[in-house]
Amino acid sequence: AKRELLIVQIDLSRTIQSHKITAKMDGDESGIVKLVSKEGDTFDVPIEIAKLSTLVAETLGSDDQDTTNDNDDDDEEAIEIPLPNVRTQVLAKVIEYCTHFRQEPMTPITTPLKSTRIEEIVQEWYADFVDVDQIMLFELVTAANFMDIKALLDLTCLAVSVLIKGKSAEEIRRIFNISNNFSGEEDELRNNTEMTAAGSS
Repeated sequence: AKRELLIVQIDLSRTIQSHKITAKMDGDESGIVKLVSKEGDTFDVPIEIAKLSTLVAETLGSDDQDTTNDNDDDDEEAIEIPLPNVRTQVLAKVIEYCTHFRQEPMTPITTPLKSTRIEEIVQEWYADFVDVDQIMLFELVTAANFMDIKALLDLTCLAVSVLIKGKSAEEIRRIFNISNNFSGEEDELRNNTEMTAAGSS
């Protein structure tokens, strides 16, 4: 798992490196922000990419107001933003999404859906992006919601809706790990309801 994570981080650093050069020329969007995962791993991300997260944008905005007169040095330290609800591997995927989104914005997802095939709703890259195991998909939904990245939340929720389409209630319970156990009180209430319904028929 550590080797896999290292490969992901190397790929991300290569992809992000080109954005750093552009970011330095973007005025207000220049610079780097450090995103810190639940495990304490740090990712250096260009601000222009990180700001796709409303949480990050608002944090940077409030920090700018607090430090406007504190330090005018060009080499001031990058701001660290802890993300205690986002695991390292999930955060790496989120950054991958945001980096690509800056290059090729995702086609907006509208309802009613024109298809049940994700690749017919958004570009192929985004369809492939959510072609992951259920645990990662659900964690991406949680991360997108926590970091307030609307486009990513729309995409992951779309993937979940496609995942459960046509499934029975029991299958959906298994997917979401929902218990079907009733408490004693709930079970008694259910039995009384069924007996009342049977008596009135």
